[in-house]
Amino acid sequence: MSKPQVGAKAPAFTLEGTGGRWSLADAAGAAVVLYFYPRDATPGCTQEGASFAAANARFQKAGALIVGVSADGLESHEKFRRKMGFPFDLLSDPEREVCRLYDVMREKNMYGKKHVGIERSTFLIDPRGVLRREWRKVKVNGHADEVLAAVKAL
Repeated sequence: MSKPQVGAKAPAFTLEGTGGRWSLADAAGAAVVLYFYPRDATPGCTQEGASFAAANARFQKAGALIVGVSADGLESHEKFRRKMGFPFDLLSDPEREVCRLYDVMREKNMYGKKHVGIERSTFLIDPRGVLRREWRKVKVNGHADEVLAAVKAL
């Protein structure tokens, strides 16, 4: 499977999420900030989600909606979203199909054990469904502001 290309149509998908079934096609006419994160309620993922949540009104004003994706189940997503007060949907990709579609699965090494997991990544899709930017191996600090600047530059 090839990885998505900046300047080309973003790979289409539909997943179940905290707001029900969500499809990229449903977002036509709005920019989409699609962020992939490893796990609900872990320190980095909590910080990343909180950063996007804090900037959500500014993203909306700029014409963008935020959607988070991980392999965690809907129950976990609901609990995480409720606890953190996230104003955006979290989508569940337990089979990691969309994660593979966006080429975010990577071999990781934790405490000397290797496993395959989601690499923290963000994609900016314009209102016509074209992939405009991608950030891979995301460092959380300042990331939401960088993405917001890119949305405003669309």
